[in-house]
Amino acid sequence: MTSVPYIPFAEGEAVLDWIGLTDALASGHTRPKAEIGDTFLYRDPDTLLSRAAWIDGMGMAVKTATVFPGNPGRGAPMINGGVNLYSDGDGTLQAIIDFHLVTKWKTAGDSLLAARRLARPDSRNILIVGAGTVGRALHDAYFAIFPDAHFQVWNRTRANALAMATERPMLTVAPDLEQAVRTADIITSATMSTEPLIRGDWLQPGQHVDLIGAYRPDMREVDDAALLKSRVFVDSFDTTVGHIGEVKIPLEAGTIPRDHLLADYYDLAAFTRSPDDITLFKNGGGAHLDLMTSRYILDRWIAS
Repeated sequence: MTSVPYIPFAEGEAVLDWIGLTDALASGHTRPKAEIGDTFLYRDPDTLLSRAAWIDGMGMAVKTATVFPGNPGRGAPMINGGVNLYSDGDGTLQAIIDFHLVTKWKTAGDSLLAARRLARPDSRNILIVGAGTVGRALHDAYFAIFPDAHFQVWNRTRANALAMATERPMLTVAPDLEQAVRTADIITSATMSTEPLIRGDWLQPGQHVDLIGAYRPDMREVDDAALLKSRVFVDSFDTTVGHIGEVKIPLEAGTIPRDHLLADYYDLAAFTRSPDDITLFKNGGGAHLDLMTSRYILDRWIAS
């Protein structure tokens, strides 16, 4: 009997590359549209979250996360989990992949695919808003496409930005958010903010704005003016409209019409820009992206 491989974080990451992943995500969206479903189970204060996806011809994935807020006090990570990847042909288990590996590469790769289509290829100033785990992944991803760019990080708690910059010699700390936004070619934001941090009045022609952080209906990282000034794209209408405050709030208030959201990844040909456009992308995630990423990881693992 053939054993099912377990792909851990470090060994899996060693065989991956960001350009290859974004190509795989683009290819995945040429297949039939994914079926997705989420389940939540609770035992206060703990949570079990499972996200499932099935793409005809690619297979199935179930990504399970356990969130135990008391773990850090016991010296253990708050979030744990794994991804089970299944064959499309016979439903057999093909791999178990580290949760954090899939999450890192899915989240940053999702944004990077949009940047490859919507950001100016000559972008030289990249601002990362948020100095957490996702901010670090975004630095890795964007550096793969823009290796000659100057990277800055801004964080509400400056000490966290300084710590991130210390880890990465090519990264500097932005002292003022408004000035950093005004001078950036690309602004990529991954915060837990419920109130807009980035103002449309600060945005300049030619910029690309990449929003990752807001994932609940009450969360936003940019204000209405930023949306109104921008050509707006999302990764998936199904996982953003009606679910994420960044677009849900202004849509329900009538601030923007539904057709202000120009396209999602199932219409990649529409992801275009003119030189002076301000483009804005909302990264909403979704289990179908976990599936595409997991399939790419397994393919690279086998090839290596």
